[in-house]
Amino acid sequence: MKILKRKKKQVKAIKVNLKRRTVIVDDKLCYHKKVPIPSWIELSIIDACNRDCIFCPKSDSKIAPNTYLKMESPIINKLYKDLKEINFKGSLTLCGYGEPMLHKDIYRLTKKLAEVAFIEIVTNGDTLKPEVINNLYNSDVNKLLISMYDGSHQVKKFKDMIKEAKVPEDFVILRDRWHDENKDYGLKLTNRAGLVDIGIQEKIDLNKKCYYPSYQFLIDWNGDVYLCPQDWHRRMAMGNIMQNSIFEIWTGKIITKYRKSLLNGKRENHPCSNCNAEGTVLGKNHAGAWKEIYKI
Repeated sequence: MKILKRKKKQVKAIKVNLKRRTVIVDDKLCYHKKVPIPSWIELSIIDACNRDCIFCPKSDSKIAPNTYLKMESPIINKLYKDLKEINFKGSLTLCGYGEPMLHKDIYRLTKKLAEVAFIEIVTNGDTLKPEVINNLYNSDVNKLLISMYDGSHQVKKFKDMIKEAKVPEDFVILRDRWHDENKDYGLKLTNRAGLVDIGIQEKIDLNKKCYYPSYQFLIDWNGDVYLCPQDWHRRMAMGNIMQNSIFEIWTGKIITKYRKSLLNGKRENHPCSNCNAEGTVLGKNHAGAWKEIYKI
């Protein structure tokens, strides 16, 4: 196997998940052509997962079957080009509709995109070994977030693995997700735009604002762009990066329609009309900038 060597300097750990994301999303607002650009992009690089967690649509093969379709080089190269053109300063988070570590070209993919973005990987950890963790670090991944679903015994398992991998401790963030429904599985549960009904769920409020499309979006394995990771229906694409640039999609008619409605507190369009996600925890600076542009 080719020996990988890290080029990026490791960023100091931000232990709390929300605080970490707040620093990335809200600390600095960047513009391109006088328009606020996204600071958080989620990538769904493979449409498959080796688990079937009850709180995830992947647990139902009729709703979200494993197709094993994956993001290929032309899309990675186009994404790289588009992000470089807008001088992207935010985070690319590999998660989306599947388990990113099932993608066979994960090292090459992250090494390429790390040149234009802060790279995070969210994984269930099932494929991890010391060598794999070391290779991810040397592929210039910034953060590796491991969601532990099986129990507290996994903490020692992964800490030992991290030590053997000889990477900085703050490169990896361990997240306890082994709790039962009485503790919402260690998550902030959402209904995934109407596809999941488990645990204690917030009621859908059609008059609730949402900042998601003001600061972020999701890119699927085939280049389709969706409003946010809550949209597991995948029926309303904002565009495709192989047909238009990211900036053209970001400022296009479809996403503008949704962004304006949600800034006005109107969840009137699908899939937003079925979604109970909070949506205003992050992105306040972006939302404010868009309100000025739209004169809302």
